[in-house]
Amino acid sequence: MQMSEPLSQKNALYTAMNRFLGAVNNMDQTVMVPSLLRDVPLDQEKEQQKLTNDPGSYLREAEADMYSYYSQLKSIRNNIEWGVIRSEDQRRKKDTSASEPVRTEEESDMDLEQLLQFHLKGLHGVLSQLTSQANNLTNRYKQEIGISGWGQ
Repeated sequence: MQMSEPLSQKNALYTAMNRFLGAVNNMDQTVMVPSLLRDVPLDQEKEQQKLTNDPGSYLREAEADMYSYYSQLKSIRNNIEWGVIRSEDQRRKKDTSASEPVRTEEESDMDLEQLLQFHLKGLHGVLSQLTSQANNLTNRYKQEIGISGWGQ
């Protein structure tokens, strides 16, 4: 059961993160045997096109199966819930601080605001796509094990 969200909250980053986390948690609870996802193509139509168009394409995209998406989505969920490793953040700060040109405070404030807006829009879009992928993976898993109408 989904609750209707006010229009102002529908596009909020927090709401998008909660939708993503909910979709991944649902996926995690539904997928009881993740190893069944190995070698299952992400999209059946794409798989048919690969087999007919380019005989070597399956080798290049061998890792693009549902299990790799499952692992990736769970990893992203863990990063959102628990944060990324602190040492990676410190390393990035050192790399960016060494290469930044000197700016005035007013320019920095304006740049930071624009930069924040840019990243928030991008993050919202990425979270929406990841939520869709988690829901699709859950539905495909249900189809694969024969419970496609269960739990809706």
